[in-house]
Amino acid sequence: MKAREIAPDIYWIGVIDWAVRDFHGYTTLNGTTYNNYLIKDRDITLVDTVKHSFADEGMANLAALVDPSTVKNLVVNHIEDDHMGALARFMELMPKATLYITEKGKSGMERFFETSGWNVKVVKTGDELKTGKYTLTFVETPMLHWPDSMMTYVKEAELLISQDAFGQHLASSARFDDEFVNCASLSELDEAVIDYYANILMPFNTLIKTKIAEIGKLGIPIKTIAPDHGIIWRSNPNKIIQTYLDLAGGKADLRVAVIYDTMWGSTDHMARGILEGIEEEGVSSKLVKLRATPTSVATKELWKSRGYIVGSPTLNNGIFPSVAEFVTNLRGLRPRDRIAGGFGSFGWSGGAVKWLYEQFEAMKLETVGPCLELRYKVLKEDKEKCLEFGRDFARKVKEYHKKFE
Repeated sequence: MKAREIAPDIYWIGVIDWAVRDFHGYTTLNGTTYNNYLIKDRDITLVDTVKHSFADEGMANLAALVDPSTVKNLVVNHIEDDHMGALARFMELMPKATLYITEKGKSGMERFFETSGWNVKVVKTGDELKTGKYTLTFVETPMLHWPDSMMTYVKEAELLISQDAFGQHLASSARFDDEFVNCASLSELDEAVIDYYANILMPFNTLIKTKIAEIGKLGIPIKTIAPDHGIIWRSNPNKIIQTYLDLAGGKADLRVAVIYDTMWGSTDHMARGILEGIEEEGVSSKLVKLRATPTSVATKELWKSRGYIVGSPTLNNGIFPSVAEFVTNLRGLRPRDRIAGGFGSFGWSGGAVKWLYEQFEAMKLETVGPCLELRYKVLKEDKEKCLEFGRDFARKVKEYHKKFE
């Protein structure tokens, strides 16, 4: 893709990864982009690089606008490989550039590269870099989502280069939110935002609220938000900021995600009966079978829902492998403001549902009990048990949801 001007003399020169489907275990059904930005000012400044496997394309995009050897400053907002992987290749072309990075970013960068010949300057929140007509202000955002993370605000352009915050894994020829909505849909963009938030930023709800408040206290007007992945927000940047505040504040729909897997079909029959009971109570629901659904998609459906129920057959006195993978991933994401329940089937002896509730307890989740566990085939008389479990869960979800209205 050719460079796109996002503000006077400020350009997107990133690359589009149409084919990536696995992003460190997160299934990216719609690909992604690795965004970086060039400021053509008196002192030419590059913000971030690209993933190592796209280094040649990234450097060609840079060279199409400027002689790389004339780049004076390189801002490193984040040292994860998808943004900094090509750093050494870029530095070969711009050996005199000064790198601006956080203290933790510097110590991490030194584990990836031989930096002894590089001119590195450590920055902190409030530090500024004057490039000519533009002034760059750095805002540290540790653990959003790595310890080294920071954002860069370009004062005169009212542009926030937001690193991984406000991004989406979304490959598109559209560069801006309004362009994407015109060629695709607003709902598709909203889904991409929630998917990204649920799978990457869910553990950082409190920090996100704190950092957005901190940016607000700086009193900086924001006309454009340019993240390191996906679409650039220019039509209404306040909308994505409010979306993040809503998500960080526990916003969810009054719905239930029934997430399960099955071995010989009994747990599947239970899931369908539970779903029917939920819908009888007037609560929307979604059935998600794990081996037919990427873990990241199941996580997104959970995050959209006020309640979720996890179902598993017992295998070798324990949990079914696909359910174990999902719940283990969930423990790392630390969901909050959701109510959980569990169900399952067994043959010789149980164990899976007990394990599920132990995990819920470890995650300090509010749960609905008692659990539902059936032996072998789901018989006609068992159907009512599944229906009632779903009805009861739906009633409790409705009551729990009132806390957030």
